[in-house]
Amino acid sequence: MAEITAALVKELRDMTGAGMMECKKALVEAEGEIEKAVDVLRTAGLASVAKKAGRATNEGTVMALVADCGMSGALVELNCETDFVGMNEKFKAYAEKIAQAVLANKPADLDALKASEIDGETVDAVVTDAIHTLGENIQLSRFAYATQPEGAVTSYIHGGGKIGVLVEFKLGDTSFATNDEFKRYGRDIAMQVAAANPVSATRESVDPATVEHEMNIYKAQAAESGKPENIQEKIATGRMEKFYKENCLTEQPFVKDPDQSVTQYTAQVAKSLGTTIEIVDFKRFMLGEE
Repeated sequence: MAEITAALVKELRDMTGAGMMECKKALVEAEGEIEKAVDVLRTAGLASVAKKAGRATNEGTVMALVADCGMSGALVELNCETDFVGMNEKFKAYAEKIAQAVLANKPADLDALKASEIDGETVDAVVTDAIHTLGENIQLSRFAYATQPEGAVTSYIHGGGKIGVLVEFKLGDTSFATNDEFKRYGRDIAMQVAAANPVSATRESVDPATVEHEMNIYKAQAAESGKPENIQEKIATGRMEKFYKENCLTEQPFVKDPDQSVTQYTAQVAKSLGTTIEIVDFKRFMLGEE
């Protein structure tokens, strides 16, 4: 009997599109012979999975889920072939089940998520069942997990699953994580992320490479003005400030009231609740993006 290695399981999976656990079981039954394992999968009713595996999956849904405690959340992108299936409630139920697996298992990567279990079956098996039920090639492309034990996580879904957002907050009093007023505020901030697509939560968290790149452009633009170097520096710094205000979540104008910034809106809600609120980070998935 040939050794059943992870590479062999992956090869069978690439050939057939069947789940990892199903491939491993088939290889055991076929005593490590990959062609026999393909027949085992076909006999088990997974031939349709193999036939669909090569089809493009450009549609689907982004699912966001927040735990009942309000302190952790999951984002999942599940892809399919057509928008018709992507908007189907059964398809969305599969995506939600996978998001529940993320919350329950906190997987380290996509392979770990696919091998993890929810309600007694692997996520890989959930995806395979979705393929059989809905008749399209379905692929789990990515996920994100967010947790904030010192505060809360909120979510927002835009366009019926075209964009999904999680936002992390630190709170002076964590009991507000499930407070209705805070949750409305948190949804507003997640909606801001969906609409305005900031590059980071704060200016301090902007990737240094991005800051350097932008500043080099602004300095080059200022140099073309022919003004003295000290004036050029002020011009470049002013343009960098504008970049922060347009691209950092906390400094952006609040979408529901552009006369105030997100920071000012946050301070207003924090005062109303009688606690402190700090926006820490966010995760944003847009369906189909690289």
